[in-house]
Amino acid sequence: MALSTKRTDRRTEALSKERIVEAAIHILDAEGERALTFRALATRLATGSGAIYWHVADKQALLAAATDHILASVMAEVAERSTLNHDAIRTVALGMFDAIEAHPWIGAQLSGDPWQQGLLRILEGIGRQVQALGVPESALFNATTALLNCILGVAAQHAAAERLPRGTERSVYLAAIAERWTQLDLAEYPFVHHLAAQLPGHDDREQFLAGVNLVLAGIESIR
Repeated sequence: MALSTKRTDRRTEALSKERIVEAAIHILDAEGERALTFRALATRLATGSGAIYWHVADKQALLAAATDHILASVMAEVAERSTLNHDAIRTVALGMFDAIEAHPWIGAQLSGDPWQQGLLRILEGIGRQVQALGVPESALFNATTALLNCILGVAAQHAAAERLPRGTERSVYLAAIAERWTQLDLAEYPFVHHLAAQLPGHDDREQFLAGVNLVLAGIESIR
Protein backbone atom coordinates (compact mmCIF):
# COMPACT_ATOMS: atom_id res chain seq x y z
CA MET A 1 0.00 0.00 0.00
CA ALA A 2 2.83 2.40 0.87
CA LEU A 3 4.54 1.63 -2.45
CA SER A 4 1.33 2.33 -4.39
CA THR A 5 0.86 5.68 -2.64
CA LYS A 6 4.45 6.63 -3.36
CA ARG A 7 4.03 5.88 -7.06
CA THR A 8 0.82 7.91 -7.20
CA ASP A 9 2.57 10.86 -5.58
CA ARG A 10 5.35 10.63 -8.14
CA ARG A 11 2.88 10.61 -11.04
CA THR A 12 1.03 13.62 -9.61
CA GLU A 13 4.28 15.50 -9.14
CA ALA A 14 5.48 14.67 -12.65
CA LEU A 15 2.22 15.87 -14.24
CA SER A 16 2.11 19.35 -12.78
CA LYS A 17 -0.19 22.16 -13.88
CA GLU A 18 2.87 23.97 -15.21
CA ARG A 19 3.70 21.05 -17.52
CA ILE A 20 0.11 20.92 -18.73
CA VAL A 21 0.05 24.66 -19.44
CA GLU A 22 3.38 24.53 -21.28
CA ALA A 23 2.13 21.62 -23.42
CA ALA A 24 -1.07 23.54 -24.15
CA ILE A 25 0.92 26.59 -25.25
CA HIS A 26 2.93 24.42 -27.63
CA ILE A 27 -0.25 23.09 -29.25
CA LEU A 28 -1.83 26.55 -29.42
CA ASP A 29 1.25 28.08 -31.05
CA ALA A 30 1.67 25.24 -33.54
CA GLU A 31 -1.93 24.50 -34.53
CA GLY A 32 -4.26 27.10 -33.02
CA GLU A 33 -7.06 27.01 -30.49
CA ARG A 34 -9.21 24.48 -32.32
CA ALA A 35 -6.44 21.88 -32.05
CA LEU A 36 -6.29 22.21 -28.27
CA THR A 37 -8.34 19.36 -26.86
CA PHE A 38 -7.80 17.35 -23.72
CA ARG A 39 -7.30 14.28 -25.90
CA ALA A 40 -4.52 16.01 -27.88
CA LEU A 41 -3.03 17.26 -24.64
CA ALA A 42 -3.15 13.81 -23.08
CA THR A 43 -1.41 12.34 -26.12
CA ARG A 44 1.35 14.94 -25.97
CA LEU A 45 1.85 14.39 -22.23
CA ALA A 46 1.56 10.58 -22.52
CA THR A 47 -1.14 10.44 -19.87
CA GLY A 48 -4.89 10.13 -19.52
CA SER A 49 -7.44 12.94 -19.76
CA GLY A 50 -8.50 12.25 -16.19
CA ALA A 51 -5.05 13.14 -14.91
CA ILE A 52 -5.26 16.51 -16.70
CA TYR A 53 -8.71 17.25 -15.28
CA TRP A 54 -7.18 16.77 -11.84
CA HIS A 55 -5.21 19.99 -12.43
CA VAL A 56 -7.44 21.94 -14.87
CA ALA A 57 -11.24 22.09 -14.75
CA ASP A 58 -11.97 22.62 -18.45
CA LYS A 59 -10.62 24.05 -21.70
CA GLN A 60 -11.56 27.63 -20.85
CA ALA A 61 -9.65 27.41 -17.57
CA LEU A 62 -6.70 25.96 -19.48
CA LEU A 63 -6.76 28.80 -22.03
CA ALA A 64 -6.92 31.36 -19.24
CA ALA A 65 -3.99 29.68 -17.47
CA ALA A 66 -1.95 29.60 -20.69
CA THR A 67 -2.66 33.29 -21.33
CA ASP A 68 -1.73 34.23 -17.78
CA HIS A 69 1.47 32.18 -18.03
CA ILE A 70 2.63 34.14 -21.09
CA LEU A 71 1.64 37.55 -19.74
CA ALA A 72 3.15 36.85 -16.32
CA SER A 73 6.47 36.10 -18.03
CA VAL A 74 6.32 39.40 -19.91
CA MET A 75 5.50 41.37 -16.77
CA ALA A 76 8.28 39.62 -14.84
CA GLU A 77 10.80 40.78 -17.46
CA VAL A 78 9.46 44.32 -17.32
CA ALA A 79 9.55 44.35 -13.51
CA GLU A 80 13.32 43.93 -13.64
CA ARG A 81 13.58 47.48 -15.00
CA SER A 82 13.61 49.97 -12.14
CA THR A 83 12.92 53.13 -14.19
CA LEU A 84 9.46 54.62 -13.74
CA ASN A 85 8.84 56.82 -16.77
CA HIS A 86 7.44 56.94 -20.27
CA ASP A 87 10.02 54.44 -21.51
CA ALA A 88 8.90 51.94 -18.89
CA ILE A 89 5.30 52.27 -20.09
CA ARG A 90 6.44 51.76 -23.68
CA THR A 91 8.34 48.67 -22.56
CA VAL A 92 5.22 47.22 -20.96
CA ALA A 93 3.08 48.03 -23.99
CA LEU A 94 5.56 46.68 -26.54
CA GLY A 95 6.11 43.59 -24.40
CA MET A 96 2.39 42.91 -24.60
CA PHE A 97 2.35 43.59 -28.34
CA ASP A 98 5.21 41.16 -28.95
CA ALA A 99 3.56 38.50 -26.78
CA ILE A 100 0.29 38.78 -28.70
CA GLU A 101 2.20 38.80 -31.99
CA ALA A 102 4.07 35.63 -31.04
CA HIS A 103 0.98 33.92 -29.60
CA PRO A 104 -2.01 35.19 -31.65
CA TRP A 105 -4.47 33.02 -29.72
CA ILE A 106 -3.94 35.31 -26.71
CA GLY A 107 -5.86 37.98 -28.61
CA ALA A 108 -9.00 35.86 -28.61
CA GLN A 109 -8.65 35.17 -24.90
CA LEU A 110 -8.21 38.81 -23.92
CA SER A 111 -11.09 39.84 -26.18
CA GLY A 112 -13.39 37.13 -24.89
CA ASP A 113 -12.73 37.66 -21.19
CA PRO A 114 -11.25 41.15 -20.75
CA TRP A 115 -11.02 41.04 -16.94
CA GLN A 116 -9.26 37.72 -16.52
CA GLN A 117 -6.14 37.34 -14.40
CA GLY A 118 -3.72 37.90 -17.27
CA LEU A 119 -5.22 41.25 -18.16
CA LEU A 120 -5.25 42.34 -14.55
CA ARG A 121 -1.47 41.85 -14.59
CA ILE A 122 -1.24 44.30 -17.49
CA LEU A 123 -3.53 46.79 -15.77
CA GLU A 124 -1.46 46.60 -12.59
CA GLY A 125 1.83 47.01 -14.45
CA ILE A 126 0.67 49.98 -16.52
CA GLY A 127 -1.25 51.56 -13.65
CA ARG A 128 1.78 51.64 -11.38
CA GLN A 129 3.83 53.34 -14.07
CA VAL A 130 1.13 55.93 -14.81
CA GLN A 131 0.65 56.60 -11.11
CA ALA A 132 4.40 57.07 -10.67
CA LEU A 133 4.36 59.78 -13.35
CA GLY A 134 2.30 61.95 -11.02
CA VAL A 135 -0.96 61.83 -12.96
CA PRO A 136 -3.74 63.47 -10.91
CA GLU A 137 -6.09 61.07 -9.17
CA SER A 138 -9.04 62.44 -11.14
CA ALA A 139 -7.37 61.42 -14.43
CA LEU A 140 -5.70 58.20 -13.29
CA PHE A 141 -8.48 55.83 -14.35
CA ASN A 142 -8.92 57.35 -17.81
CA ALA A 143 -5.19 57.59 -18.48
CA THR A 144 -4.50 53.98 -17.51
CA THR A 145 -7.47 52.47 -19.31
CA ALA A 146 -6.68 54.47 -22.46
CA LEU A 147 -3.32 52.69 -22.59
CA LEU A 148 -4.99 49.40 -21.76
CA ASN A 149 -7.44 49.90 -24.62
CA CYS A 150 -4.53 50.29 -27.03
CA ILE A 151 -3.42 46.80 -26.05
CA LEU A 152 -6.95 45.40 -26.22
CA GLY A 153 -7.28 46.85 -29.71
CA VAL A 154 -4.23 44.88 -30.83
CA ALA A 155 -5.65 41.80 -29.09
CA ALA A 156 -8.93 42.18 -30.99
CA GLN A 157 -7.08 42.49 -34.31
CA HIS A 158 -5.15 39.31 -33.67
CA ALA A 159 -8.33 37.55 -32.55
CA ALA A 160 -9.83 38.42 -35.93
CA ALA A 161 -6.67 37.28 -37.72
CA GLU A 162 -6.88 33.93 -35.94
CA ARG A 163 -10.18 33.27 -37.70
CA LEU A 164 -8.55 33.58 -41.12
CA PRO A 165 -7.48 30.39 -42.93
CA ARG A 166 -4.08 29.27 -41.66
CA GLY A 167 -1.31 30.28 -44.01
CA THR A 168 -3.00 33.51 -45.10
CA GLU A 169 -0.30 36.04 -45.97
CA ARG A 170 -0.71 39.39 -44.25
CA SER A 171 0.41 41.44 -47.23
CA VAL A 172 -2.00 39.69 -49.60
CA TYR A 173 -4.87 40.00 -47.14
CA LEU A 174 -4.28 43.73 -46.54
CA ALA A 175 -3.82 44.39 -50.25
CA ALA A 176 -7.21 42.83 -50.90
CA ILE A 177 -8.82 45.06 -48.25
CA ALA A 178 -7.11 48.13 -49.70
CA GLU A 179 -8.40 47.21 -53.12
CA ARG A 180 -11.97 47.05 -51.77
CA TRP A 181 -11.47 50.46 -50.17
CA THR A 182 -10.51 52.00 -53.50
CA GLN A 183 -13.74 50.67 -55.03
CA LEU A 184 -15.89 52.60 -52.55
CA ASP A 185 -17.64 55.78 -53.60
CA LEU A 186 -14.95 58.49 -53.54
CA ALA A 187 -17.42 61.23 -52.64
CA GLU A 188 -18.68 59.30 -49.62
CA TYR A 189 -15.35 57.85 -48.44
CA PRO A 190 -12.59 60.30 -49.45
CA PHE A 191 -10.47 59.69 -46.36
CA VAL A 192 -10.68 55.90 -46.68
CA HIS A 193 -9.47 56.27 -50.27
CA HIS A 194 -6.61 58.44 -48.98
CA LEU A 195 -5.47 55.72 -46.52
CA ALA A 196 -5.88 52.78 -48.91
CA ALA A 197 -2.36 53.15 -50.31
CA GLN A 198 -0.81 53.04 -46.82
CA LEU A 199 -2.70 50.01 -45.53
CA PRO A 200 -0.86 47.10 -47.21
CA GLY A 201 2.68 48.15 -46.27
CA HIS A 202 2.18 49.61 -42.80
CA ASP A 203 4.11 48.16 -39.86
CA ASP A 204 1.79 46.96 -37.10
CA ARG A 205 4.36 47.43 -34.34
CA GLU A 206 5.18 50.99 -35.42
CA GLN A 207 1.49 51.79 -35.67
CA PHE A 208 0.89 50.42 -32.18
CA LEU A 209 3.80 52.39 -30.69
CA ALA A 210 2.56 55.56 -32.39
CA GLY A 211 -0.80 55.09 -30.70
CA VAL A 212 0.84 54.56 -27.32
CA ASN A 213 2.94 57.69 -27.82
CA LEU A 214 -0.17 59.73 -28.61
CA VAL A 215 -1.77 58.57 -25.36
CA LEU A 216 1.44 59.34 -23.45
CA ALA A 217 1.49 62.84 -24.94
CA GLY A 218 -2.04 63.34 -23.69
CA ILE A 219 -1.07 62.06 -20.24
CA GLU A 220 1.88 64.45 -20.16
CA SER A 221 -0.43 67.38 -20.89
CA ILE A 222 -2.54 66.73 -17.75
CA ARG A 223 0.25 66.04 -15.29
